[in-house]
Amino acid sequence: MKTSKVYFTNLRTTPSSNLLDKMERLVKRAGISNIDFQNQFTAIKIHFGEPGNLAYIRPNYAARMATLLRSLGAKPFLTDCNTLYSGRRANAVDHLQSAMENGFNPISAKCDVIIGDGLKGTDYREIEIGGEYCKAPKIGAAIADADIIISMNHFKGHEQTGFGGALKNLGMGCASVGGKLELHSAAQPVIDRENCKSCNICVKHCAHDAVHLDESRKAVIDYDKCVGCGQCVALCQYDGAIMGSGDTSERLNYKIAEYTKAVLSGKPHFHISFIMNVSPECDCWNHNDAAIIPDLGIAASFDPVALDMACADMVTKAPILETGNRLSEKPHHEHLENCDKFHLMHPETNWQAGLEHAEKIGIGHQNYELITV
Repeated sequence: MKTSKVYFTNLRTTPSSNLLDKMERLVKRAGISNIDFQNQFTAIKIHFGEPGNLAYIRPNYAARMATLLRSLGAKPFLTDCNTLYSGRRANAVDHLQSAMENGFNPISAKCDVIIGDGLKGTDYREIEIGGEYCKAPKIGAAIADADIIISMNHFKGHEQTGFGGALKNLGMGCASVGGKLELHSAAQPVIDRENCKSCNICVKHCAHDAVHLDESRKAVIDYDKCVGCGQCVALCQYDGAIMGSGDTSERLNYKIAEYTKAVLSGKPHFHISFIMNVSPECDCWNHNDAAIIPDLGIAASFDPVALDMACADMVTKAPILETGNRLSEKPHHEHLENCDKFHLMHPETNWQAGLEHAEKIGIGHQNYELITV
């Protein structure tokens, strides 16, 4: 049975070794310097945080990573793709402004930001993998064109996948807007006729000639032509084009694993996860609830599957913070150590399914050796 190495450091510091030093020492010990970065475009995939959310990874860590990568000869850039839902990261203009506000700018993060799928989420590459659920994932062009992928992941709960870690950051985060539609829904887009304003933008931008206005000047979709790319959903400013019915957590996690495979296929890659501010839900919300466990540390690996498994195990074993969080309000919470905290918070989710599928399709291994640095 194959085993991957996961390296871990706790958050204890000394006057001669702060957390940024410890992070750099961790990734070096884990072998990041073995990658040939010379003159390689290196995507640092990170979540910039929806404005109002304060649980995202601090830009100081991104700055140290960018500086390290440049010292190894890389051409690094920070990146994320636009969101499918409305918010302040649904297009590149708002997304860049949000990133800058949260400290991801050339001054604080010492690195430029490139929105992976362009102005409106329409810049992507289809990467053929022949997956069971996704044949050709739609990956943001800047990420697909990068030579090397580095993921910096905030490990926390997630209301649809159970938790968000390396696979979620890569598979969902690197998907274009249309790709996110494919991930989130088993159905094709639908038109909400009450919200449709007859603006015609969905008709003009449908690459498959699948959308037209009817005699009432309301959009209609020809499902014989529709490929479910989601561009009508991405471009509509009035919620006239919306997602169809949702997927199960298992199927969503399977798709995320396949998108991760497309992102990483044929490229050197390395992953680092921050088990801090372990909030119940995603950083995509414009708020963050209180952390459920104490801050644990930072973990790194070449294997994103092993990394997610190790982080999940550490959260399972960790004690629940005593007061003021989602789990401390549950009866008998003092007996919930060594339990699946993510399933407790989100009973309809199944994060194990995603790791099992990721291992099945060759992304990595669930078995790991934890090495403390």
